[in-house]
Amino acid sequence: MLQDLSHMDRITQLQDEIQRLLVIMSSSIAYLTTRSTFLQVSEQIPITKQRNPDKFDSPDVFEANKKELVDDLIMKAKQIEVLIQSLPVPEPEEQQANRLQALENELTEANQEYTQAVDRAKNLHNQFSELLRTMLDSADLETG
Repeated sequence: MLQDLSHMDRITQLQDEIQRLLVIMSSSIAYLTTRSTFLQVSEQIPITKQRNPDKFDSPDVFEANKKELVDDLIMKAKQIEVLIQSLPVPEPEEQQANRLQALENELTEANQEYTQAVDRAKNLHNQFSELLRTMLDSADLETG
């Protein structure tokens, strides 16, 4: 069970790291779309819109920030890769089926034991109730 908990911790860590990666990706896209300026990429397509200079970063700052964003993405992806590699190898299907069958057999046996215990408790209750009735009837006959 402790080993399973450790695997679940890794899965939770993996889930958290994937969530962080998505946040980094979302933030990167937001930065790239809001802090860039419009550049002409083709002679046939003119630029029809301009941004205020205070709304976009200078080319040097923009390139440095892009490099930092890429580095963050790569680092997070490597962390995710390490977590994935630390996960256990999946159990073969036949082994899983055998383990599930053994658990089902244990459950069936436990249910049978429970049913027997309930039946025994009912029998004891009935015997005790009958004994009490007999005792009370005897006491009524003696006092009556």
